[in-house]
Amino acid sequence: MSGADESPRSVLNNLCFLRGWQKAAYEEYFRVAKRDFLLVATPGAGKTTYALTVAARLLALREVAAVTVVTPTEHLKYQWARAAARFGIALDPSYRNAQGRAGADFQGVAVTYAQVAAHPALHRQRTEGRRTLVIFDELHHAGDALSWGDAIREAFEPARRRLALTGTPFRSDTSPIPFVAYEPEPDGTKRSASDYVYGYGPALADGVVRPVIFLAYSGEMHWRTRAGDEIAATLGAPMAAEQLAQAWRTALDPQGEWVARVLEAADRRLTEVRRGMPDAEPEQVALLLRKRQADQVARSTRAATAHAPHQAGGAPASGTGTARKTLAALRKELSGLIAAWHHRTGQPHGVIHAELRRACGGPPVPEATAEQIRARIGMLRRRAVSGR
Repeated sequence: MSGADESPRSVLNNLCFLRGWQKAAYEEYFRVAKRDFLLVATPGAGKTTYALTVAARLLALREVAAVTVVTPTEHLKYQWARAAARFGIALDPSYRNAQGRAGADFQGVAVTYAQVAAHPALHRQRTEGRRTLVIFDELHHAGDALSWGDAIREAFEPARRRLALTGTPFRSDTSPIPFVAYEPEPDGTKRSASDYVYGYGPALADGVVRPVIFLAYSGEMHWRTRAGDEIAATLGAPMAAEQLAQAWRTALDPQGEWVARVLEAADRRLTEVRRGMPDAEPEQVALLLRKRQADQVARSTRAATAHAPHQAGGAPASGTGTARKTLAALRKELSGLIAAWHHRTGQPHGVIHAELRRACGGPPVPEATAEQIRARIGMLRRRAVSGR
């Protein structure tokens, strides 16, 4: 079925199957009627369905006569083509630059950013030849190579409409991505300005996505330098950037022991939860795992307080092994919560850290005490509950 022949009634039928946020974003797209529209929606929310519903409507209105989808990878081209077929839109995922013009049986093509960068003039000619809607899938990937941004500008500047999709707001660097407006951030950087945002928090509340939790795992790494010196470091402990990078290379070595032990521990935790509650929903599992981790941190803290030797003023002496482990666990927990808040709100990690320091007081995390870190953890947890 040709998209140009699609009736308004069939487009309305598509709307019946949209989620609430997709309908709202669809209405916003046609309300503002902008040539360039940037949608930010959390991964798994349904950006593809939304974009193809918009494409079907534009084809039905004869606002556009062709669709080009630009993806980061080859396999995504075929996923888009299969999804488009359900909307009566025939996309050619096998299109190659050597073909020149797309086949007459197709209403458009699916290509990769690298493919466009290899021959931007060809894709510009294709875009100029027909009234084209260009859908940029995961637009932030257009900044993966310096030449890609210039290529998509050259290729798709003549497009009638451009719809950009991404799972997270992104910053501009020395080469801003074309067709995107940017807004200044408090730290002096610039962030993409979105036309519609559907974040992790609303998606979680709507049941569109599942809760994601970050469990803290530490471990002592040992490696040998080129000079033959053996080095040891604990993940989560303060260390120089070069030493931190080497510690993580050691931890993530496929031949090492750390990754396997983390996976075993995670499987053991989940198995224990399932044994006590076999029919637990994912939200219940997440809640139980969070409680288990909080209990473990509390036990570690009590042990550190009970066993630490006291100085003359009554304060526990710093530098004990248990106290260091407690601090490392708290730093890991705070880091995980900040990562989750970043995915939920789009705020940069540095901005979140700065806000927590202003609200709770204290120095940067590497110099903060356990109580100062606990205060920041508590504030983030309260924000997560209140949504603000």
